[in-house]
Order: sequence, then structure tokens, then C-alpha cells
Amino acid sequence: MTKAELIERIAEIEWEDFEVKAAASEIPKNTWETVSAFANTNGGWLILGIVQKGNTFEIAGVKNPEKLEQDFLNTLRSEKFNAKITSQQSILNFDGKSVLCFYIEPSADKPIYFNTLSNTFIRRGSADQRASKIEIDAMYRDQAFGTKTSQVAAGTQQNYLHLNSIDRYRDYMSRFNPAVSYNRYTTDEFLEKLRITENGMLTYSGLLMFGQRTFIEKYFPDFRIDLLEVPGTSYTDAKIRYTYRLEEQENIWEYYFACFERLKQKVDVRFNLTAEGFGQELSPGLEAIREALVNMLMHADYFAPGHARIRIFTDHIEFYNPGGLPKPVEELKAKDLSLPRNTIITKLFRMVKLAENVGFGLDKIESNWQLYNQTTPEILREFDSTIMKLAIKDTDKDTDRDTDTWGKKWGEKWGEKWGEKWGDHWEQHWPEIENWWKQELHISLNRSEIKILDMMAAIPDVSMLKLAETIGIVETAIGNNIKKLKEKEIIQRVGPAKGGYWKIIK
Repeated sequence: MTKAELIERIAEIEWEDFEVKAAASEIPKNTWETVSAFANTNGGWLILGIVQKGNTFEIAGVKNPEKLEQDFLNTLRSEKFNAKITSQQSILNFDGKSVLCFYIEPSADKPIYFNTLSNTFIRRGSADQRASKIEIDAMYRDQAFGTKTSQVAAGTQQNYLHLNSIDRYRDYMSRFNPAVSYNRYTTDEFLEKLRITENGMLTYSGLLMFGQRTFIEKYFPDFRIDLLEVPGTSYTDAKIRYTYRLEEQENIWEYYFACFERLKQKVDVRFNLTAEGFGQELSPGLEAIREALVNMLMHADYFAPGHARIRIFTDHIEFYNPGGLPKPVEELKAKDLSLPRNTIITKLFRMVKLAENVGFGLDKIESNWQLYNQTTPEILREFDSTIMKLAIKDTDKDTDRDTDTWGKKWGEKWGEKWGEKWGDHWEQHWPEIENWWKQELHISLNRSEIKILDMMAAIPDVSMLKLAETIGIVETAIGNNIKKLKEKEIIQRVGPAKGGYWKIIK
């Protein structure tokens, strides 16, 4: 840490990874609590030689800095702690006053404690707190999987990152967490301070969260987050395996948006503007689904042979997470326990207000889903996996929105028969038809798109040739308009090109 960085950090808002102590001539006893807390949480800077008085700081310096530094480092490697602790250190000089800076790295041997197990500490905000038995048990469980993504992925480079994803993340942070200090950093500083990069290389978390897929697959050959829509209440009663499968995305950040866009179609959403003028979608159901999605992405074991996946059945949504929970669900909900499997990924989601600051978010998911549709999420916990199930309405059984009957009812409204000419139908009733489709879909459509939808609703297996002949444009133009409707997620093709049919999904 340089002098400029130290001065800047003293004035910052974020203090969860930064602690100052006076330490004039000896190391304060409570220093070891901070060392334990940083090692058990996400690492942090310990600065000796600065006195804090309320909101002000005074550089007092330390005597015999070289001796104090050696005493400190020897203790980290001594039998005082149950495992050796690694650190980075530097001595800074301020007008003849020496300040010692130590970066305590997160440990792979959690829980880290001094003298006895009861001296195990964790970091909460800007405070060191003695860990409870539940939290210590969780750390023992965490040894198997919890620190791997915080390590540096050997051989990686900063250019492995997907720059559009970084830009999108920073834009999101500036809009939804404008006060946070990370907004004012350069890109390189931003990446280092959030531990996306370390010494020019990427942490596994940085690679997974923002990397280019090509490079992620060098370290995670089968990297993916699956999302499937299954036309049944289970695989057994589904006629085909799925009607929709999410395409591969670059990284976790891009998967979040792609999954969320698909999931939010399953809940009712209200839209309004915040005081700052940003668009905001409001619904307890939407909040529950977003929290469940982020929870899955934050706590997944990306080194496991299985994959995080979402299955949208006709009567429920399943979020499958490889890797078990550290404690029974009842205990996680009853206690304010926040020991994430992937600490850096968790912090990245929290920094943009997409996750709770503490806990696993289970209470928030449960309360919002109960408020939304009066059902309680079901959590199935196995040793190496967790499934959360959210019950939903079976939209395919809603006859008013069923593709096979919806268009017929629309046609019957005008006394239409399939054999009559669609051209006359559109000519006579076009303003009403145009308004009806736009109001139903809440989206701007061109004339050809509306005509294609109008025919698909009444004749789901209508051919491209029939569409072209009836609408009066070439098949290529029909194909281009169908592509646009797919991109807008208004229609999807069910089954093969021959023998399949069109489904209106909005």
C-alpha cells in the first residue's frame, strides 16, 4: 500500500477490509482479533501507527518499525495461531513517522483462531466479532469449497476479461449504488480493489464473473448456467424435453441478466420511476425470483461436476445449486449467518445492491413469495446440492392465453372463418386489430409483425409460404420479421420445422 492509497483509504466509506491501530511501541492485544477476522472473511488491511479519534485520524507512527514488523510476522507463523497466516507488508514514512501496513490474506484453513477455538473472529462491517459455534461449524464445512474462487487463477491475464461486461457492471453500480467509493476509480484500480485481479492476474471469481467465455473454459471446461422451460409438471409428463433453452453467455454477470429476463416473464410486474428517474420494476414475486437467482449464482460450487441450473416447469420453478448449505435451513433463517461459498462473487453482487448485506437471503425469498402467491418456497437440502422450488401458476392451462384457443377467440369476435380472406379481415378492422395486439403485448410492433402474430394465433402451424402469400411480402421478409419477434421473446417455435407449431409466449 502506498502513502497516497493509505490517505485515500482513510477518507473512504468502505471499511469492511481496513482497520487502523495506534501501536506506538508494541502490538495491541486486540490486533490478533482483527487478524483472525480478516483471515476468516475476505482479507483486509491492518495499519499500525494511526490513531482514530471519532471521525478523524492522526498519523502517530510506531517506534522501532523493523522490530515491530518482525514481531508481527513471527507471530503469524508461530503456534499462537492454529495455522500459518500469509500477509503482504510495507513500511511507509510520513515526515519521519513510520506506519506499518499488513494485508492479511483470506485463509484456506478456516477457522483461523489464536490460542483456543473460542478466539475465532469474523468481520462484520467495520467490526471484529467473535464467531458463534454455528459460524465456526460453517467454516469447517467451508474448508472443502469456500476459498477456491478467491485464489488467483495461474496464467490468467487482465485481457481475459470481457470489457463490455466490466462496463455494464460499472454502469449498473453508478446507477444503483452511486455513493460507493469504487465508482471513482480507474478501471485498473477498480479491478484490483474488488479483487477481480491480483498482480495482473485474475482471481477465479474475477474470471467467472467477468471473463470471456473462451478463457473461462480453459479453467472450467464445461462452464454454464442452464435454464430450461419444460412443458409439464415434471420430466415424466412432458411430451418433449424442453420448449426453451437459454443460450450460452460469456460469464456469470451476463448469465444473471439473461436468466432474469426469462424468469421475470413468470411473474406479474408493475413499473414505475424512482425519485432519481430510473425505471424500476416492482413486484414481491419479482424480488423473490431475483433473490433466488442471485443466491444460486453466489453460492454455487463452480468446481463441482454438476452445474447451477434453473428448470421452469408449468407449475413450479426449480433453482438447483451444486454444493450443500453449511447448516440446516431452519438455522440459517434463524441466525444472521453470512459465510458465502464465493466471497468475492458475493461482494460483487452486494456492491450493486443485488443481494442482501447479511445472511443467505432465504427469509426475503420466502416472505416475498408468500406475499406474491401465498405459497412457501420449498428447499430440498442434500449433502452436495440444494434445490429451491417456487410454485407458480400453470399458464399453459389458462385457456384465455392458450395459443390453440386464444387466436380462435379473437377470430370468432369478428365472425371469422379460417377459409375467409385475411386481407379483407385486416382491411375492415385494422385499427382495432393493431391496438389489440399492442395493448396485449405492451410493445411497439410494425404492421407485418402484427399480421404474422394475427395468423399464428389462429393457425399455430401456419407455414412461411402461407404467411408470405397472405401478407403480400416475400418469404425472406417473413423470416426477418419472425427473427425480430423471437428476439423480442414474443414467439417461439415448438417442435421441428415440419410438424411443429408457433407459440405466442407473451
